[in-house]
Amino acid sequence: MSEKKETVHDQMLHLAALQGNLSKLRLVLDSGRVHIDVKDTDGTTPLMLAAANNHLTCVAELLQQDADVNAKRTVSGATALYYAAQNGFLDVASLLVQYDAMIDSRCHKDGSTAFLVASQCGHLEVAQFLHAQGADINIRMTDGTTALFLAAQEGHLELVEFLIRSGANVDDVRRDGTTALWIASQMGHPATVAILLKSGATVDCLREDGTTPLFKAAQKGHLTVCQSLLSSQQQPTLDILPNGYSALHAAALNSREEVCKLLLQHGADPRLSDRNGLSALDIARRKRNSVLCEIFQLVVDSDDGTSECNSLGNGRVSNFRDSGIHCD
Repeated sequence: MSEKKETVHDQMLHLAALQGNLSKLRLVLDSGRVHIDVKDTDGTTPLMLAAANNHLTCVAELLQQDADVNAKRTVSGATALYYAAQNGFLDVASLLVQYDAMIDSRCHKDGSTAFLVASQCGHLEVAQFLHAQGADINIRMTDGTTALFLAAQEGHLELVEFLIRSGANVDDVRRDGTTALWIASQMGHPATVAILLKSGATVDCLREDGTTPLFKAAQKGHLTVCQSLLSSQQQPTLDILPNGYSALHAAALNSREEVCKLLLQHGADPRLSDRNGLSALDIARRKRNSVLCEIFQLVVDSDDGTSECNSLGNGRVSNFRDSGIHCD
């Protein structure tokens, strides 16, 4: 159905679907003065409005009167099933599928689907239903994002467990090299990180910018996540990464004191030089962090007897600019 200037009857039909007013919906349709798939200025059909707002009886009426179940919204390409999945409306989704809604229909420029958005939004029952109806467990968005990635990003533990049980590849990478473990570590979801590690996720998976899950967790100060990663049988690297920094550098640069202590307990070396020639101890000095300066110096002294932490008041400190560890 092509878009045209909306008439009063068009608007009445859209409003009835939006509000879930079944009697008004029937009245407008029975008038014969409006097309059942008429679109508003954004290309939204009455069926989409009813589905997005969980108006099951209106959805049923529209489908019984031959509304296009697979019509796509002009501005996004989203379908009625996509909106039902996005909002977790299982009964609406089930009814749409009964009327032959396409399970893996692509929506938006990013290539999302109803199954992907259900996973992102944490709607376990809808995701389970769509998978049972044939949704591809490893379907990807245009940038390579999977349902497991989206669920891990949001910390939806039950969904992550379901997806893994159903055959999701725990080490699938997005186009930029990001994995589910990497994003869960960055976002600070310890339970999700734990189940991914238990399921065999690679602990040192490198994103294209040269960062690992431990680096991101250390940078963000996610102590419990760092503990899980460091306790992994795979033992994440504490050395300088391809981006020119170590996890300890990331933690020191962001004053993550507890994370720094944890990394030191696991053997991190505060003397390693980053790509700018700075050690974690140098960073602590220049950031005037006396706590980190002290604990780093204690480690250095215990190893090779070097001098105590220098005064924090030298002239170079005031001109120091933190070197940017850039990560999204």
